[in-house]
Amino acid sequence: MSIIESHPSIDDPYPTRKCGEAVLLYRQDPVVYGGPEDGPVDAATLDSFETNGFLNVDELLRPDEVEDYRAELRRLSADPAVLRDERAVTERGTDEVRSIFEVHKLSEVFAELVRDPRVVGRARQILGSDVYVHQSRVNYKPGFTGKDFYWHSDFETWHAEDGMPRMRAVSISIALTENFVHNGGLMIMPGSHKTFVSCVGETPADHYKESLRRQEIGTPDPNSLSILADKYGIELFTGPAGSATMFDCNCMHGSNGNITPFPRSNVFIVFNSVENACTEPFSADEPRPAFIGARDFTPVGA
Repeated sequence: MSIIESHPSIDDPYPTRKCGEAVLLYRQDPVVYGGPEDGPVDAATLDSFETNGFLNVDELLRPDEVEDYRAELRRLSADPAVLRDERAVTERGTDEVRSIFEVHKLSEVFAELVRDPRVVGRARQILGSDVYVHQSRVNYKPGFTGKDFYWHSDFETWHAEDGMPRMRAVSISIALTENFVHNGGLMIMPGSHKTFVSCVGETPADHYKESLRRQEIGTPDPNSLSILADKYGIELFTGPAGSATMFDCNCMHGSNGNITPFPRSNVFIVFNSVENACTEPFSADEPRPAFIGARDFTPVGA
């Protein structure tokens, strides 16, 4: 398998789930759109983000703020109305909460976090425009039973199933518990954001219902993953509660399951450029529900 420079279709620069063979494609979009004068990220960190596809913030939230968000996390997971909502996703085979989606609309506490300049300011700077929330969620990954998130590029799914046209989105994962090397922390292949893996397999109807618990369609084949891992390596992120990792939408990333007694909870926010609003899906019959892939493109703070 080789990396090819482009694809003949100008309407879909990143074709996926359309043929029986995986293909590696060169990225055709910028990574960083803004400069050091546009926000809180300095020039050296922007250069590192361009190269590696991510940046780390050791202390984005103060300890007292972390406690407030943890309390809100507990409130949401104990609210019967929230747990009955389809935005709450449980682990396979148990009633343990895996994720709660659209959390910035379920909780004013998390809505304030989305609007926080420390968070949205970095997204605006990297993407060089106003941004809207494409997706938000809290991930619980409880001790002993928390399942893995297999290797994937978020952009592959957002492009195929949500209709996100280009690679102009970033995610931020903010730790609400300590990330150890052994409790299922985030792993990223540094530099992998510059290669798009075109996946095999057609998108089933209502694919989101299964993929939120365990994704299979839209995950890279072992050969593609081996090529990327050999080229870029793998970095595992650890850090205290309140630390954060912001990463490009096309980073190849995943996390192991958690068989330790130590839960790993985080809040995850996806910002997309308002100049990159989603259209019709590129490889699905219809878009996923708006609580997973927003169809409201109102800029944050508008």
